[in-house]
Amino acid sequence: MNLSDPKQLSTLLEGLLLASGKPLSLERIMELFEEAERPEADVFRKALAILGGSCKGRAFELKEVASGYRLQIRDTFSPWVGRLWEERPQRYSRAMLETLALIAYRQPITRGEIEEIRGVAVNSQIVKTLQEREWIRVVGYRDVPGRPAMFATTKGFLDHFNLKNLDELPPLAALRELEPEPVLAQGDDDPAVPHSLQARADLALADEDSEQEIDAQAKAETSFGSLLAELDAMEQGLKTDFDDLAREGDESNPDAPETVSSAVDDPSTSEREETS
Repeated sequence: MNLSDPKQLSTLLEGLLLASGKPLSLERIMELFEEAERPEADVFRKALAILGGSCKGRAFELKEVASGYRLQIRDTFSPWVGRLWEERPQRYSRAMLETLALIAYRQPITRGEIEEIRGVAVNSQIVKTLQEREWIRVVGYRDVPGRPAMFATTKGFLDHFNLKNLDELPPLAALRELEPEPVLAQGDDDPAVPHSLQARADLALADEDSEQEIDAQAKAETSFGSLLAELDAMEQGLKTDFDDLAREGDESNPDAPETVSSAVDDPSTSEREETS
């Protein structure tokens, strides 16, 4: 095989990406070749371009994500391909998605800042789950009392959502369009409510304590629309490079960068937690 020929090299790269099962960066691909036989980087790029073009009209495509290149099934075929696995896709709570959205659009951000924006405490299990999935990581510690950790997204987060970098995050205006329309109250022309259902509603309205508890909970939760509006003002100037910040577990490392100072005091974490 003539490895200097981009067309022949593209066939070899296809096999490497299929066998890998995970994204491969250009540097990692080049490391798989002996120094004597290794083509120039430009030859690899031309071969990848040829491979991407050869995927046209096929069920899979060459996609470049944060961690590198990978061959993946096109989204068009996902409803059928998904039937190969019997387990249902995992559903995430609204609290977890809101927390992840805040970290993605406002990073680096502390847990206290997330709670201040959402108006409710962040369940520790939510942060733990996002870290276990390697979607977020600690990139430093705010130089305020308590030195709270600052969270940011990872390459694994970008890979999972098919993104190459944070600039490819959808604009908040697109997310706002996904918010469900409010349900209108039932009109006079609508069919009558069944007597059994009406009786239950009357009983619930008669319980003033329950009504007050529901009102308090409704006021405590920030609406998704308000959250998007808050994020909209934060979207500009998104930080994408956190190499200058201390990593989790590097606090004891003398070579770790200094912690980041902030003029804003980080609010203390509330003891109350919501269910994830």
